Amino acid sequence: MVQATDRAIERIQALLSDEQQDASGVRLGVKGGGCSGLAYIMEFDHQDDGDLLVEQGGVQFFMDRKSSIYLKGIVLDFDGDLGGKGFVFTNPNASSTCGCGESFSI
Repeated sequence: MVQATDRAIERIQALLSDEQQDASGVRLGVKGGGCSGLAYIMEFDHQDDGDLLVEQGGVQFFMDRKSSIYLKGIVLDFDGDLGGKGFVFTNPNASSTCGCGESFSI
């Protein structure tokens, strides 16, 4: 369902180990917004009842069922190079994305 690159896993693990993080994993989701209509959500959280759970590299990813439809097959990467964008979503289901990569449409 969700595939995270090694770079993304390493960065998430580092952020989760921060003493100020009170979370057991990462919530991925989709909300209406952005210039293409749908925007990604990524936040540290705990699993809620009814969430789908995907575990990869020791990191738990939580998704509500509605968002999982839009996130099927995504690849999550981390671009930490100079001028990098941070976390980057590649969504094979997107028919278009905005220039900044923050939103998409299906």
